[in-house]
Amino acid sequence: MLTQKLSPFRHRLTALLLLVDAGCLLWAAPGEFDVRAFGARGDGKSVDTAALQRALDACGRAGGGTVRLPAGTYLSQPLTLRSHTTLRLEAGAVLQATREPKDFMKTPGDWLKAGSSSAFIPLLGGSGLTDVAITGPGVIDGAGDVWWGAAEEARRRQPGYTLPRPRLVVLTRCTNVVVSGVTLRNSPSFHFVPTECENVRIEHVTVLAPEGAANTDALDPSLSRQVLITNCVLDVGDDNVAIKAGRPLAGRPFGCEDITIVHCLFRHGHGMSIGSETVGGVRNVRVADCRFEGTENGLRIKSPRGRGGWVENLVCENITMRDVQRALTITAYYPRIPPTDAAQPVSDTTPGFRRLRFKNLDATCYEDAGLVIGLPERPVEDVVLDNVRIRAARAGLEFRHVRAARLQNVTVTPGEGQPFRLTDAQVEGLP
Repeated sequence: MLTQKLSPFRHRLTALLLLVDAGCLLWAAPGEFDVRAFGARGDGKSVDTAALQRALDACGRAGGGTVRLPAGTYLSQPLTLRSHTTLRLEAGAVLQATREPKDFMKTPGDWLKAGSSSAFIPLLGGSGLTDVAITGPGVIDGAGDVWWGAAEEARRRQPGYTLPRPRLVVLTRCTNVVVSGVTLRNSPSFHFVPTECENVRIEHVTVLAPEGAANTDALDPSLSRQVLITNCVLDVGDDNVAIKAGRPLAGRPFGCEDITIVHCLFRHGHGMSIGSETVGGVRNVRVADCRFEGTENGLRIKSPRGRGGWVENLVCENITMRDVQRALTITAYYPRIPPTDAAQPVSDTTPGFRRLRFKNLDATCYEDAGLVIGLPERPVEDVVLDNVRIRAARAGLEFRHVRAARLQNVTVTPGEGQPFRLTDAQVEGLP
């Protein structure tokens, strides 16, 4: 009985000791770490990095809890998350990246001369964590306008070039990850990159960047498994979702697998993508009950020779697209598709796509209906289009280097030319 009576006191004492240890004397509820109690001002002028990190560290040392950001604007340099920790941004809370590029460099210097994105640190990062969450109706803002101008200038000088920049949120080799309710916006480059993570849930998240902001991918699950993306609004300047497997992983024939994207709205951006890095392999991807509005691409697999691996078991169903450039883009050439090509020797980095299913898709396209293009040495295999209707302002649907494709109740209405164009392609069920 005495132990039961003392237990709440012990919890309060633990919380108080943690605050004293952090140099604060303000009260916090058990398991909750209010960043203002650790010295954060949230006035949009003071740099709150140290106070925010103190709160995160105290939560980690306590064995877990919730680090809470009340309403306010918290200027910050990079922060490191902890296991068993929920970072909650309340309504009106903005975690705002500082506008000094050197703050996000591992070795401060001229950021325009950085050799790769690995030279930078994300605003929020963590490695080897368990049970980590970012939640609440608040905002995480990367101050991307500091970085985008130089990136666009570099891309104009060298088409296809990606100027290295920091990401917004990167979690590496983490298990049991939840990102829920928050708005991620204005990242210098990719917004959220779970890498080598397992059991990731991304729900009711809004990701925003200007339509022309280079390389501002919304969600990029990389070499990750058991990923659910649901009820998200994705409106960015590059891939809305990009599933990537840039290298093989020991003991795993497929670096990315069991990924589900459902009930999402895709607005500006380059679409629902797999690739361009697929060397590590991608399998078991389902995209369902999603809507695309004004997106450059709809459903896309992109992977060139030298960066390819197997992509298999893709199911896309109950998809509506309005005013997209192209509904389907399945190509083993990236970034450009040659008019003709000769077969080359097959290697470990030859892309291959097989067992692709598209069902209940209705699309209007302001350019072409789409394309399914494999390699002469490795055609796309086993493609089924079932109950698909595409209306395009220009060309129809192209199949090139394809084996065992099947159409069931498919209508393609192009603005010019034939509905279907076949080159070295085996397609059953042509209307």
